[in-house]
Amino acid sequence: MFELLFKYSPETFARSEFVFANERPLAWLVALSVLAAAVVGASVWRSRQDLALPKAVTLGALQAALLIAVLVLLWRPALLTQTLKPQENSVAVLLDTSASMSYGEGERSRLQEAVTVLGRDALPALTEEFAVELFAFDDGLVELPSLSEVPAPGTRTRIGDALLSVLRAAQSGTLGAVVLVSDGGDNSNALDAAKLAEIASFGVPVHTVGVGRERIPEDIELEDVVVAPHGLPGSALSAEVSIRHARAADVALKVYDGDAIVASETIRLPARAGVTTRSIDIDIGEPGIRDLRFTLEPLPEERNLVNNTQLRPIEVPSERRHVLYIEGEPRWEYKFIRRALDKNPSVRLASLLRTTPNKFYRQGVESGDELADGFPADEETLFAYDGLVIGSYEAAALTPEQQRMIADFVSRRGGGLLMLGGRRGLADGGWGATVVADVLPAKLPSLDAPSFIRFPAKPHLTDAGRRSLLTRFDPDDAMNRAMWAEMPDVADFQYLDELKPGAVALLEADVQGGREPLLVHQRYGLGNAYILATGGTWRWQMLLHHEDQRHETFWRQLLQTLAAASPRNVTLTTDRSFYGDESRIALRAEVRDKTFRPARDAKVTVAVEGGAGVSADVELMPVPGEPGVYAAVYNAESPGIYRFTATASIGDETLGTARVAARRADGVIEHFRIEQNRALLERIAGVTGGSYFPLADVGRLPEAVRFSDAGLVERQVLDLWNMPAVFLLLLLLKGTEWLLRLYWGRL
Repeated sequence: MFELLFKYSPETFARSEFVFANERPLAWLVALSVLAAAVVGASVWRSRQDLALPKAVTLGALQAALLIAVLVLLWRPALLTQTLKPQENSVAVLLDTSASMSYGEGERSRLQEAVTVLGRDALPALTEEFAVELFAFDDGLVELPSLSEVPAPGTRTRIGDALLSVLRAAQSGTLGAVVLVSDGGDNSNALDAAKLAEIASFGVPVHTVGVGRERIPEDIELEDVVVAPHGLPGSALSAEVSIRHARAADVALKVYDGDAIVASETIRLPARAGVTTRSIDIDIGEPGIRDLRFTLEPLPEERNLVNNTQLRPIEVPSERRHVLYIEGEPRWEYKFIRRALDKNPSVRLASLLRTTPNKFYRQGVESGDELADGFPADEETLFAYDGLVIGSYEAAALTPEQQRMIADFVSRRGGGLLMLGGRRGLADGGWGATVVADVLPAKLPSLDAPSFIRFPAKPHLTDAGRRSLLTRFDPDDAMNRAMWAEMPDVADFQYLDELKPGAVALLEADVQGGREPLLVHQRYGLGNAYILATGGTWRWQMLLHHEDQRHETFWRQLLQTLAAASPRNVTLTTDRSFYGDESRIALRAEVRDKTFRPARDAKVTVAVEGGAGVSADVELMPVPGEPGVYAAVYNAESPGIYRFTATASIGDETLGTARVAARRADGVIEHFRIEQNRALLERIAGVTGGSYFPLADVGRLPEAVRFSDAGLVERQVLDLWNMPAVFLLLLLLKGTEWLLRLYWGRL
């Protein structure tokens, strides 16, 4: 209809310049238009006695508009266009043949639909005017003799590489435009702003044709799983799962270790389309590699089940963590804390209990020399522990150097510090005047009276505590809150001042009618600092049923959390633990000496073990500008789980070892984010000067290609005076005047 009225297509108008083809000056047109309007105005003024002024003005306006329109037509309005010369330019058509194009509607895939529509509505018109070159691309680029020889779906989509290959090969030719037919599912992680700028620098417009639905309501996708790559034996880890969805649903998430289910939870997805993130707790189990498989149960009509699963290997080391606990006086809390850790092989609690001013009682030590002289006197001895618990122990019992070592234990070594309430602890122990106070998550009060009171205090779970593994008795949130609500009072309490800006309270307590922080945490430097403002959690053990394990669970989780986050002298990480269709696994090691300062001259070797019998050694090289950091890339040639063991040494001294696991899986990544990525296709078209077309509108593509600025072009002047719409306008103006005169009886 548009071309019937206006003679040319909307694309022609959008890409052309409006001009007057008459060589006479435009000033003449303006002057004649003003003169015509004046003549008509004078005529209206003379006829004001025969016709009311409003009616006369209306007729005069119609007459003036008609005269001015005729004058404009005499100046030959036209469109100035620049189009590709027929038969002298080429057009490259790139057809996405990756695995995501195998999805579609009904029995026809996106690729089949694209081939059909392209061959019917676009290619015939393009081949009439241009030399058309057909290409198929996925992980590489292949030239096609015809659309009937499209290859089988590939494993990846590399849109940027395919476009650059075509553009570079055509630099010496007359490439007028590129047509990209794709669902936009690029998964190369390389189509960034720099590559788009390089594509645009060739000056060739890229017209994109979008294939596939932009929303697939019946498909849910387990977009990502974030979980720590390491865990302690017998402990629990919290995994954060992200689910992409387009409608409301209740979906079951199950976590498998091999064939065994280790966790299960039903997640309610809201009606609003987007990504929903939830946490699920996983029991780690015995030392070794846990090959975790996170799987969403499919919706009834869901076709793509590959994107319902994510794989995450976790390394569970066999070595134990070590916590030092110093206590200034015999008390019930000391006894029950030690008892809670008796059956936890992953954490060793070495304790130093002062029984008299100059006598200590040691428990949990590994040798007769350990802690024989009391609290460690040097950094190397203290930093051998992963966590430090200080009970009712006054600061004056330690030297200023030992107090500084405690602060460095948290900030530089990355250890965990827990300070307990007690009559010689926290503010009443003089810790507020030491460097250790800077590390603590709350300021310590300056009071005339003691801050430690023997008064019952009712514990309460905070919002932050509800989200923490440390304070979780049950995976179900409602059940966990109920279990905390029935916990007995603690036997005593110690007041704190305001919390530091980065601190968060996990537990609070009702004390003498007020709500006070009970368990507080903050990160400090590389480590973590906690305050438990009581020495009376032992009452939980005494007042609960003898089979109730909540007291043991609390202390086991608290000390595991305290120690597990502490780094070793050698840490080994990868940029991610799951590599879908990628062989390059990036390895990064951070190496520190016995005092946890960066080891600059270490030799770091990684032993590689693969599931298919692969065995290799990789040497990590220093990273410039990052002392103590070493890196390398390992090429995993076949799918499977790879276990990496790093050993760092300086001379003959071994600083430590570290392990991490990663999995490579083929044929997976193409099945994620399978909806059409229209935003990417529009961006490619926008930066190159092209246009985006849905597949249904591909018939408009040949017209858009003609208006390319690349290749060999010709300029044309397209007259507008003979458009049907112009004659309809003239007829409308004169016909309206005639009808008004007839209606008013003034013909």
